[in-house]
Amino acid sequence: MSSTPETRPHGPRVVVIGAGIVGCSLADELTARGWTDVTVLEQGPLPAPGGSTSHAPGLVFQTSPSKTLAEFAKYTVEKFGSLEVDGVPCFNQVGGLELATTPERLADLHRRAGYAAAWGIRGEVVSTARCKELWPLLDESVVLGGFHTPDDGLARALLASRAQMERATERGARFLERHTVTGIEKEDGRIKAVVTDQGTFPADHVVSAAGFWGPVIGRMAGIDVPLQPLAHQYARTKPLPELSEATAEASRPILRFQDRDLYFREHTDRIGIGSYAHRPLPVDPFAVLPYDEARARNMDMPSSFPFTEEDWAPSWEDCRWLVPALRYAEIEEGFNGVFSFTPDGMPVLGESRTLRGFWLAEAVWVTHSAGVARAVAEWMVDGRPSLDLHECDLTRFEEAQRSPSYVRERGSQQFVEVYDVLHPLQPMENPRPLRVSPFHARQEQLGAFFLEGGGWERPHWYEANAPLVDGLELPERDAWSARYWSPIAAAEARATRENVALYDMTPLRRLEVTGPGALDFLDRMTTNNLRKKPGAVTYTLLLDETGGIRSDLTVARLAPDRFQVGANSPTDLDWLTRHAPEGVHIRDITSGTCCIGVWGPLARDLVQPLTRDDFSHEAFGYFRAKETYLGHIPVTAMRLSYVGELGWELYTTADLGLRLWDTLWAAGQEHGVIAAGRSAFNSLRLEKGYRAWGTDMTDEHNPFEAGVGFAVRMDKVFVGREALTDAPVTRKLTPLLLDDPAAVVLGKEPVYVDGAPAGYVTSASYGYTLGRCIAYAWLPVLPTGAAVHIEYFGEKVPATVAEEPLFDPKMTRIRR
Repeated sequence: MSSTPETRPHGPRVVVIGAGIVGCSLADELTARGWTDVTVLEQGPLPAPGGSTSHAPGLVFQTSPSKTLAEFAKYTVEKFGSLEVDGVPCFNQVGGLELATTPERLADLHRRAGYAAAWGIRGEVVSTARCKELWPLLDESVVLGGFHTPDDGLARALLASRAQMERATERGARFLERHTVTGIEKEDGRIKAVVTDQGTFPADHVVSAAGFWGPVIGRMAGIDVPLQPLAHQYARTKPLPELSEATAEASRPILRFQDRDLYFREHTDRIGIGSYAHRPLPVDPFAVLPYDEARARNMDMPSSFPFTEEDWAPSWEDCRWLVPALRYAEIEEGFNGVFSFTPDGMPVLGESRTLRGFWLAEAVWVTHSAGVARAVAEWMVDGRPSLDLHECDLTRFEEAQRSPSYVRERGSQQFVEVYDVLHPLQPMENPRPLRVSPFHARQEQLGAFFLEGGGWERPHWYEANAPLVDGLELPERDAWSARYWSPIAAAEARATRENVALYDMTPLRRLEVTGPGALDFLDRMTTNNLRKKPGAVTYTLLLDETGGIRSDLTVARLAPDRFQVGANSPTDLDWLTRHAPEGVHIRDITSGTCCIGVWGPLARDLVQPLTRDDFSHEAFGYFRAKETYLGHIPVTAMRLSYVGELGWELYTTADLGLRLWDTLWAAGQEHGVIAAGRSAFNSLRLEKGYRAWGTDMTDEHNPFEAGVGFAVRMDKVFVGREALTDAPVTRKLTPLLLDDPAAVVLGKEPVYVDGAPAGYVTSASYGYTLGRCIAYAWLPVLPTGAAVHIEYFGEKVPATVAEEPLFDPKMTRIRR
């Protein structure tokens, strides 16, 4: 009898498709963990099979706004720095230097230095003179300063691939070149085998690490891979007299000239230059030539397209402007190399929801390759990665974001924005609008300023409320924090605290869970007690087996076997679906429903006349639900408040949404009702200390660290309970109040304790009720009143550890 994956001495049978840097790194990481029955299939020749790895310039800059990407890159530096082949190291730690030639870029470099400090990366903003010292070929007259990261450098990608290939082979893995995948066999929703032109390979797990061929492999498996390949220009100069004495491949830092979308690296006595300045050049992955056919057409490799001189010309002038030594230089060779881009610029990782055992490790650049491989290997072997990967999870995209035209358009825009100075609230420009709530027309009439998230148009404030700003005293904001902000948000927050406001909560995900086993299932999957009578609403958590917070949920028991679950992302649906027993049905009802939050001290005055049901506090208490009618509209009303005021979340079907809005709007006129946006909403929720999953807490944190231990009942059985029994609390999500009433931070800034970086800000917003900016931060356990500093664009802003909740600690405003 054939052995199962659990009993095989060498682990389950794994087939990795693609022997580029990701596939080789993954084989190394899997075999190091004892899964040695690993076969890596490659259509081209080894060790340079012709994909993106074969031409990658090898730049590794660790600093990123994404903590996850930074952690990936840090591990890549650490691992490749420990590898060598025939005495040649796989990583050349020459450092990195990012230049500023405009004041805006210099300010951004200070912000990037903050990211580096927050994520534990060495780096500093340096003077023009220091930039010239580090890179003598620069024209210092055009440079305002730079950001120097001494631990960055050049990865020798093919060498690192070979080193890891050899280590994996020694442990039992095999690498087979000239094997073109032609099909994927599956059975009963599970992977069965990989079919190639050289034979069939049975598999328990298959990982697509095929790079820009990922969509091709995905189609064979029946899986959409939201990835768009684009060509990117790279050129090398002829030998430069200024580098004639050079003997090392590179000795100066890799250089970024982001103001003109360029980067530079040395090739001994030549300079290599890459450009993102040209028009997007999308590539059809299904039309990329096989290796031998590409060679027959005088192409170096399938991923190397002919150099387009007309696209290069403007960049060449910019190069000569920055580096005088290039003014008389000539280009010796150039090509347009293919790389992978996704709609949000992040990798696509994880196991398919619809085909068990089929994994993706796609849209991964050399910079992040080793870190991604480690995370995916941990995921496969241990059941979870040690890093939070929600930004990379393949289930993160909404259905509306998976169309080929959307992926192509957004992937192309990601190419354009690679080196842009991007504000954290900056929305995509196209394709918009994509998803709108039933209230969209009314919101436009009120002058809504929309930002975008998950494809949804989300009002952040309404110009109709501009007159309410009169009389408000607000500190002046700096240009950066004033972007995508309006003082109208303060007026809307005050109106919510004093009167009543309508909030569009439609984009929040809603799941319906039904079936005779629904209660037992949800109670086992979550941390709080759900065994309450119908009509109860419970705030609870989804944990993984290690006690990490996968998500937070609001579960309403509407009938004995019917629940409505307020969730966060498509990943929650995937997690629950994976664990649901037969007879439990889970359905995403978000698109077919809508929600309005009616909040403020006059909320009951607005809602009560519209219904025959008793909405008094005694008859309709906090965290209760009721199915009723408001006017002509059937609604599910939940007594919840994410802003710290009396009110309800009112749900109905999408076809009745506009009528619900109009009914509430008309009834609210005598009470001074307004529509309010997410900018006010975020301020109000932080004043109450309400956490946002994915921003304030992730699966890297346990509930007691995150301050949501009140939602954990240790006297019941739930996923992750054992891990919480002795869970240490050495850090906490900590509320900070900035000392200066005029100071503002936005999030992801480093926090200093006793002069040293000790943590980072998650969420931040000005608390208009408090007259101070609020920042939540992950920090070591500190006493209330402790003094800290938050670095904002290079300035240390004093702040104080506060006691939460900051507003209405006795909850008198909600429970009335």
